[in-house]
Amino acid sequence: MITLIAAVAENNALGKDNQLLWHLPDDFKRFKNITSGHYIIMGRKTFESFPKPLPNRTHVIITHQKNYTAENCIVVDSLEKAIAICPQGEEIFIIGGGEIYSQSIEIADKLDITRVHHTFDADTFFPEIDLEKWELTSAEFHPKDEKNQFDFTFQTYLRKF
Repeated sequence: MITLIAAVAENNALGKDNQLLWHLPDDFKRFKNITSGHYIIMGRKTFESFPKPLPNRTHVIITHQKNYTAENCIVVDSLEKAIAICPQGEEIFIIGGGEIYSQSIEIADKLDITRVHHTFDADTFFPEIDLEKWELTSAEFHPKDEKNQFDFTFQTYLRKF
C-alpha cells in the first residue's frame, strides 16, 4: 500500500522556502506514530529540511543529483526506483515534497492528510484531491489550543476502485 501523508492548508499550501508554515505538535506526533518502522519516500529538498534523519524509519531520497549521498539513507533518481526498493506487501509512506506528491497521487492507495484550517502564502502545494477518485473515510477535527496554533482535521482518504 502506498500512502501519501501530508499537512495541507485550506489552499493546498505545504510550505515556503523549504519550511513548514505552521507548528502543530499533535500533527508531528501523529506523523511519528503512523510512519515509525516504515519506509518513507521523499524528495531531496524535503530530506534536507530535517535537522537530522527521522528515527526508526528507512529514508528513501529521490534526487537528480548524480553523486548525492546521505548517511544511512537510500538514494535513487526516480519515484519508480524508490517504490521498487521498498519491501513488497508493506505500507510505504510518501512524505513530500510537492513535486513528489504530484508524481505519486495517481498511484497512491491512501491519503493521510492533516487539513490545516487556514490559508497561507506558499511556494509548494499539495495536488488537488479529486473526489471522483478519493473517498473521505474518516475526519477528526481538533480545535487550536495552547500547543497547536490552528484548527485542523485529521483526514483519511481511500482510493475508489
